[in-house]
Amino acid sequence: MQVKKMKNNECAPKETGLHNVAATESDKLTKRYDLVEEMKFLFVRIIRVRDFPYNPNLYVEVKLGNMKATTIFLDNNLLLNQVFAFEKDKIHCTKVDVMVRDKIEVMDMSREFIGRVQVEVGDIPKRVPPESTLAPQWYRLEDQNGVNLARGAIMLSLWIGTQADEYFPHAWCSDSTRISGDAVGYTRSKVYMSPSLWYLRVNVIQAHDLLLRFDPKCSDIFVQVDLGSLRLRTSFSKIKGEKPVWNEDLIFVAHEPFDETIFLSVEQGTLVDHVSLGTYMINLKDVEKRLQPIPVESLWYDLNRPGVIEIAKEVKFASKLNARISLDGGYHVMDEPLEYSSDFRPSSKKLWKSSIGVLELGILKATGLTPMKIGGRTDAYCVAKYGPKWVRTRTIADSLSPNWNEQYVWEVYEPFTVITIAVFDNNQLDAESRGRGVRDTIMAKIRIRLSTLARGKVHTHSYPLIGLKPSGMKKMGEIHLAVRFSWPLRAWWFLAWFNMYPIYKSPLFNGIHYLLPLSSSQLDNLRNQAAHVIAKSLSKAEPPLGKEVVSYMLDMRSDLWSMRKGIANYNRIMSILGDFVVFWKWLEDIKKWKNPTATLLFHFLCILVILHPQPMFSLVILYLFWIGLNNFFSRPKHPCHIDETLSGADATNAEDLEEELDFFPTQIGGEHLRRRYDRLRIISRNAQIRVSHLATIGEKVESLCSWRDPRATLLFLFFCIASLVVTTVLPLQVIIFIWIMFYLRHPRYRSGGTWSAESFFKRLPSNQAFIL
Repeated sequence: MQVKKMKNNECAPKETGLHNVAATESDKLTKRYDLVEEMKFLFVRIIRVRDFPYNPNLYVEVKLGNMKATTIFLDNNLLLNQVFAFEKDKIHCTKVDVMVRDKIEVMDMSREFIGRVQVEVGDIPKRVPPESTLAPQWYRLEDQNGVNLARGAIMLSLWIGTQADEYFPHAWCSDSTRISGDAVGYTRSKVYMSPSLWYLRVNVIQAHDLLLRFDPKCSDIFVQVDLGSLRLRTSFSKIKGEKPVWNEDLIFVAHEPFDETIFLSVEQGTLVDHVSLGTYMINLKDVEKRLQPIPVESLWYDLNRPGVIEIAKEVKFASKLNARISLDGGYHVMDEPLEYSSDFRPSSKKLWKSSIGVLELGILKATGLTPMKIGGRTDAYCVAKYGPKWVRTRTIADSLSPNWNEQYVWEVYEPFTVITIAVFDNNQLDAESRGRGVRDTIMAKIRIRLSTLARGKVHTHSYPLIGLKPSGMKKMGEIHLAVRFSWPLRAWWFLAWFNMYPIYKSPLFNGIHYLLPLSSSQLDNLRNQAAHVIAKSLSKAEPPLGKEVVSYMLDMRSDLWSMRKGIANYNRIMSILGDFVVFWKWLEDIKKWKNPTATLLFHFLCILVILHPQPMFSLVILYLFWIGLNNFFSRPKHPCHIDETLSGADATNAEDLEEELDFFPTQIGGEHLRRRYDRLRIISRNAQIRVSHLATIGEKVESLCSWRDPRATLLFLFFCIASLVVTTVLPLQVIIFIWIMFYLRHPRYRSGGTWSAESFFKRLPSNQAFIL
């Protein structure tokens, strides 16, 4: 039996090359897969069967040569509605066999042939989205000799399509047909969204009329606040009577739709042994939302007697708690380190600005992957994260060179952001492994900073996958990506670069971050909370993203102590100081008259600077301008990737790796050793962060002329030209006087936000994002 041929849609959209403008919302729904290679698939959609008595062992098998796939068992309505996608390049037969079978003996796995439908591969029509889906048809079943059966029919739909087909993400692909049962769901590509996160601020002020249980002189009073599984406590009140005072902030990470409950309890005793003096419960939905840096009104809450339900309040119990509780929507909830962050927008959507462009990512393939399972197998998939949107490619089973060819798109609100792509080995394809709670194996990841990408250019490049194992650094293979960052033109094409420059002088965060800043310890604690909330939310998806995936993508161990990272950051500083060392050695050579001609010229320059100091700044600015122009011809052609030499991974030893990969707290035995070791790690961690910040500042200064961020370098060169004109026209004394007066201006003439130069400097790229 054959299907009728269909003509291709003559009105199908034609390929027009690269997109040079940002895609609109409607364009994203019908986007062409122009960053990846087109892969053709033969789609077989099996909907239902009829004219069969109900049999719980009936299933359908699709066979193309040596490729075979089976459906789940039929339900009461004989309904299946499953889609199979067979890669066309791997089809070496002329017919598709769709067979209905009966598994009559489950233990012996024997199967009984009932009927089949045969379709010629050459007669299957092609479908070009966005045209409508192909209408399914009823086919009469035949026996093995091609004779129609007396009863039994199957509803099918067959067509040739690509990975752009809307059925593709839900299809059972031919590269995973050996996977059976409910494990198929763990092989499909999916898009995930992180929950919208808010900061919940509980400002505990004071309490009145507490009924104390112990002598105040022998016990302490504090407030304990619970949100879900998280618990925070205030410090001990210095006033130990019936009217204790705290005035302390406790900050949590809450997520929409705010269906949790806050539980406040005033406690007396010690941290180990304490009793409740009164409790209060409030739903998150009833908490006031704060968008501006203005504190909400403090309220007195009538506490309930411990163990008494809120509905059954007792009039005689008059204890009260004074607090300010608010959901702060003006902050951006950090879930990633600042240097790797992919989003800076505040929690409240009312404060969001419009998007500035579109980021498109094509995950092409991987080559030379390291075998991760016994038998030399790897079941690889990719995860990419940018902003709240996570994407997961399909799992290519049993392949060391998987071809994904999947394309995704994100809206961009800030160029100083990083997209993270990681490769994992899927360990959820076996029911026994899932039952034991086996986690997916981490292979490696890369990061790409958007500000280093040229406008509208497709950056196609292969990136090495560098993994850090207890045995040392290991190259896990290579991943091939195509990345494009585009934004709309607002002027002539040669002014396209200037469209992005107003963003460089604006603050990264909303104003509340600078007016009411959070401490570094608070940010560390809140970042861990945010990662826990995101991991818990994504673990409920289907297929779930494991906690190990979320933790690795968010780089939760980035701030832990590591001898390797300490040495790498030290080398970064020494690399920056290397230019000063070279200059000092040159000055020493001048002093020692090793080159008489150079020494005489230096003497002449010093006399000239003494007699005419005004051109000094102009010459320095002109020299910086010349360096920037000279570096234009040697600017990087591809986005940077993780560098094993820069990371110090190629020179580390097993002892340092054992320390770095150790959990926190340490698993090394001995209570005294544990306390001393963890204390050392905390001290080293703080030192490492300070060194990293210092190195980042120096690298940002170097990037002014390096064309690593072409728009920032061009803007700096224009600043150099303007400064050159100003310093040439105005006397040096006037420039210094104006600068001093500006720096010492009265506070009333200062704005509450950040300086434009500071915002510009914070957006400059550094090597921090490329350290493993």
